[in-house]
Amino acid sequence: MTSNIWKKKPLHQLLAEADDTEKGLKKTLSATSLVALGIGAIIGAGLFSLTGIAAAENAGPAVVFSFILASIGCAFAGLCYAEFASMIPVAGSAYTYSYATMGEFVAWIIGWDLVLEYALGAATVAASWSQYVSKFLGQLGVDLPVSMLHGPWDKVTDAAGVVSQPGIVNLPAIIIICLLSLLLIRGTKESALLNNILVILKVTVVLVFIALGWGFINTANHTPFIPVNEGEEMWRSGKMSFLEFFGSDFFGHYGWSGILRGAGVVFFAFIGFDAVSTAAQEAKDPQKSMPIGILGSLVICTVLYVLFAFVLTGLENYLAFKGDASPVTSAFAKTGYTFLNSALTIAIIAGYTSVMLVMLMGQSRVFYSMSTDGLLPKIFSDLHVKNRTPYKTNLMFMVFVSIFAGFVPVSDLGHMVSIGTLFAFSLVCIGVIVMRKSNPDAVRGFRVPLVPFVPILGVLICVLLMAGLPIESWERLGIWLALGLAIYFLYGMKNSKLNNEK
Repeated sequence: MTSNIWKKKPLHQLLAEADDTEKGLKKTLSATSLVALGIGAIIGAGLFSLTGIAAAENAGPAVVFSFILASIGCAFAGLCYAEFASMIPVAGSAYTYSYATMGEFVAWIIGWDLVLEYALGAATVAASWSQYVSKFLGQLGVDLPVSMLHGPWDKVTDAAGVVSQPGIVNLPAIIIICLLSLLLIRGTKESALLNNILVILKVTVVLVFIALGWGFINTANHTPFIPVNEGEEMWRSGKMSFLEFFGSDFFGHYGWSGILRGAGVVFFAFIGFDAVSTAAQEAKDPQKSMPIGILGSLVICTVLYVLFAFVLTGLENYLAFKGDASPVTSAFAKTGYTFLNSALTIAIIAGYTSVMLVMLMGQSRVFYSMSTDGLLPKIFSDLHVKNRTPYKTNLMFMVFVSIFAGFVPVSDLGHMVSIGTLFAFSLVCIGVIVMRKSNPDAVRGFRVPLVPFVPILGVLICVLLMAGLPIESWERLGIWLALGLAIYFLYGMKNSKLNNEK
């Protein structure tokens, strides 16, 4: 039998599988509930950690423009997600959508890419979580060794900004990944009440930081708002061609190119808005509530992000955030409300913990789905006899994610997650165009306006943001995809259940 890598999973089969595994889902989520879900999924390490890093290394105070640019790319992708979610109203992800719309090969690529997003996303959050835990313990008089808080490739700096000795391992990051993975194996689930509490905590931290920090903004820290990029000046004056500038170390370090690269970096802060689309099956009115949930949460978070970044860079000079994975408490120390530092840190730690749990659960579910479809060995869909969880997948990723969290710098992790997610978003945008051509009569509760222009703009902006990221990020994405393609052609294509149906 010849395998067809473009074979699509029939919609009726997809719906039948959803009925078998997720019986009892009721349409109870209103547009307001979906907006709250989106906000809870979005606000996390990207805001509390990478904002300072992007300001220090790329955009300076103009990181606020980076957030706006990143949000525009997300908006176009969000519209495309909304159409898929209303057309295939089952709990799922871009992997599920692509299997039904663009075929097995594209589904594999997106699924493999989602594993990168969720797994390394959890590692990024863990590395930043570690720094906030260290600061909290320091407030209590417990100082952890610096060598146990940073990996060997971290650029550890002292109070004067001088690079000191490298670390050994980010031990707290490894510990939290292991603990959360073990909890997932036991089948621990967050209740709706706990989720709501964590969302309130995270939003409160952002609002308190903005409200109290605004009065302590030092305008000198915002001057110049867009730091000068010497390479850009040389390019404009004709002393350097654009290609020379693009390939130089000047590109992406301040100026407008820094804003572009900064947008690619802080794009990590928006990862999670697509989680709203997974709740399509439970939305009361997908046609109206899904776009409101996706785009509403995106708009609210963008406004909060812009204000947050403006206050953060106003409280502290952006250069002070170099190598600091916990800039919020450092900047907040400039205010007169230092007695709130501990409460602020606890709320951030709680928010980080919930994000890690969701990401670790997400990557295991994607791997489980791919294994169930026969694209990965059956071992990854084996369920624990008692807990009914994919414990072998959880254990494998516990090791994989903890290694990255313990040894890879947080900025490098963020870049890898951002480029992988941007790539997946590009494919989702292309998928809308493909489906409009191949299946124009399919029932769509929500339709992306101005097709193909909106999806094309989504692809172009995502590719633009990807182009602004360091070349190392492209190389790592290429290696990851090459590994994935090797696994697919050597194993997945031959063992695909869809392709082996009689």
